[in-house]
Amino acid sequence: MNLSLENELIENYTFSEIKLGQSARLLRTLTLEDIQAFAAVSGDTNPAHLDSVYASDSLFHGVIAHGMWSGALISALLGTQFPGPGTIYQDQALHFVKPVRVGDTLTVTVTVTALNPENKSVELDCRVFNQRGELVLSGVAKVLAPTNKVRLPRVVAPQIQLFDPQSRFNQLLALGEKLEAVRCAVVHPCDAGSLSGAMDAARYGLIVPVLIGPEVRIRHVAAEADIDLTGIEILNVPHSHAAAEKAADMAAAWEIEMLMKGSLHTDELIHAVLAKPALRTGRRMSHVFRFDVPLYHKPLLITDAALNIRPTLQEKVDIIQNAIDFARVLGVAEPKVAILSAVETVNPGIPSTLDAAALCKMAERGQITGGVLDGPLAFDNAISLQAAQIKNIESTVAGHADILAVPDLESGNMLAKQLEYLAGASGSGIVLGARVPIALTSRADGPSNRVASALLALLVAHNARRDHPRPIW
Repeated sequence: MNLSLENELIENYTFSEIKLGQSARLLRTLTLEDIQAFAAVSGDTNPAHLDSVYASDSLFHGVIAHGMWSGALISALLGTQFPGPGTIYQDQALHFVKPVRVGDTLTVTVTVTALNPENKSVELDCRVFNQRGELVLSGVAKVLAPTNKVRLPRVVAPQIQLFDPQSRFNQLLALGEKLEAVRCAVVHPCDAGSLSGAMDAARYGLIVPVLIGPEVRIRHVAAEADIDLTGIEILNVPHSHAAAEKAADMAAAWEIEMLMKGSLHTDELIHAVLAKPALRTGRRMSHVFRFDVPLYHKPLLITDAALNIRPTLQEKVDIIQNAIDFARVLGVAEPKVAILSAVETVNPGIPSTLDAAALCKMAERGQITGGVLDGPLAFDNAISLQAAQIKNIESTVAGHADILAVPDLESGNMLAKQLEYLAGASGSGIVLGARVPIALTSRADGPSNRVASALLALLVAHNARRDHPRPIW
């Protein structure tokens, strides 16, 4: 809460104090967040205000504010400054002269032009100018002025948390916009979700799909879901087990550079990969979720919430190293890793706190590299600097974590689902530690989640080309 605003007082002008020609003004600079918030509150999602591509071809050649946003500033001036609290709107005429763009600083003025003692009404000339002195809005307001003098603490407006999933999705896709699509084995895509997810990823230029599974069944799913498979390679195998084995064989032979899970169990696919020594790297395979969380200031990685049930200390070393390497592929130069537990102090009765302390010491000795580790940390002080300060925790990771390393699969899976279903986070996932990345999706994932997982795997596949010769087909 902003304490300076909380302690600020506002005072109104009663009708008896208002004179002809008296005026007041308000200054406000338009931000993109203002436009988004107004659209969210009003429901006016006209692309002229929200879609830069559409707006660039419009009459105004760019995104502009809603006209009524400027009108709302007049209301704010009348309600909070002059006449102030107790003012009641009767009428408002507005004339829109010029568009208002992001970055424009508006000066809003209201000037008294008429007073009616009988009903205590006031007419005001309303004008809004931009920073160049150009008139952008004019009009006349008629209000009932307050008759009782009040002096009150200024009310602090509720905060609006803006989260644009499409914008975040586009930002993620931008990471791969200059990368060539790679051949991807889509393993047993025998339901509409997994098949459409693969084809969406192909449409975005992320993968060249090779569909592996019962061809008749795949084509039946495609026909029912109206999915066009023209020109798509399909390798016919009888069942999901055979599809997993075929995909692993192709990965071992460098015939593909990425795997994507279809409608088979995760264990079935991972088992087929582990059965191929050529796909092993000497490091434990692990899963990483990437989340865009509305209330967190940057993407958040969670590991391992899908593969390793109760990892040992040494397995946690690999899990964290996989996540650090992955974060660096995503552009985080020195990822901050919060090793989670129920508490932020070492407690012999809570094994995860002992593991956290050991992992931090191992990082100091160079057994884990590329990131900054701290733990044990409870979830609140891992993601909230304020929570850490209240508990007197001095940490470069607290409140700034890029990676949350969870104690076990149960806690990680519950955390991931809570972020998605209670906090509105949008997520994607990938399996690391094998020679090829695996885009691991859930049956509950939507199209954008599946495409995002393919994008993550694409980034890892291209990064792997630096260490392996590029396959030639």
